[in-house]
Amino acid sequence: MAENGKATHLVGVDLGGTKILAGVFDAKYECLARIKISTKPERGPEGVIERVARCVRDVVDESDLTLKEIRGIGIGAPGAVNTEEGRVIFAPNLSWKDVPLKKALEKELEVPVFLENDCKLHTMGVFDAELKGKVKHLIGIFLGTGVGAGIIIDGKLYTGFNGSAGEVGHMVIDIDGPECGCGNRGCFEALASRRAIFRTIQSAVKKGQETLLVDMLGKDLADMRSGDIRKALRRGDRFVEKVIEQAAEYTGIAVGNLINLFNPEVIVLGGGIIEQLEHEMLPVIEKVAKAHALPGTTKGIEIMATRLGDDAGITGGAVLAMRSTK
Repeated sequence: MAENGKATHLVGVDLGGTKILAGVFDAKYECLARIKISTKPERGPEGVIERVARCVRDVVDESDLTLKEIRGIGIGAPGAVNTEEGRVIFAPNLSWKDVPLKKALEKELEVPVFLENDCKLHTMGVFDAELKGKVKHLIGIFLGTGVGAGIIIDGKLYTGFNGSAGEVGHMVIDIDGPECGCGNRGCFEALASRRAIFRTIQSAVKKGQETLLVDMLGKDLADMRSGDIRKALRRGDRFVEKVIEQAAEYTGIAVGNLINLFNPEVIVLGGGIIEQLEHEMLPVIEKVAKAHALPGTTKGIEIMATRLGDDAGITGGAVLAMRSTK
């Protein structure tokens, strides 16, 4: 599909297992408007794609623009993607296999669409818009519904042989750990994602564990959010504190392994869990990472939380759209 004339505005879309976030950006990556809706993956690929298209139309309208004024749309999808063909190969958190996302959205919106793994897109957003490309070697790790990452080597996104590099969420940390959505056991994602943290809490409550979360949300812990975890922590819930500390330790082990493998200048942490619990988790992550990295190899390496927060994915989408239409 041809680029939309001389249009200068960009749309970034962050497609996750629980929410779809879309934003409109100008050429300087300033966000003009953003809209968030639930994903509803149970409706299947066609239903979710319809919701993505609706979200894009709504956010463009909110910006007082039309789709004809949009240069391109960059979208991040969870799991393995084929960027050249614009297909989602496998997205366990959406229960998708081989979905032609680019083709379907271009048919719906008549705007060029560019696809990338969501966490690679988050990393591109941090690298270009937040850090302004000032570092050469960076790894972004994002703790949300699942866990994913993006790798920047010599200033370029590293995608690997067939485009699937960066799936650190499926790095096995505990071979006797819980089953992951990918079918393996003890994956980073099965131990430290939002879904894993919620599952750990809910399972303990069913066995009689006391927690302030029950007072806040009821015994079934319906509609639990990361913000509820933060509230319980700040009210002194020792059980929740222990669960979050354990998730931070697992994250620190993963970070230490990645330092040993890639020796990056910066490791950026993001996603909804970090956004809500940065102050509780980051010190533990740093301490454990340094304990698991080879002695002396962490000198000068910065482990930080992104300031883009929830906007990292949509900002990366704008970056992808800009790069792809130059």
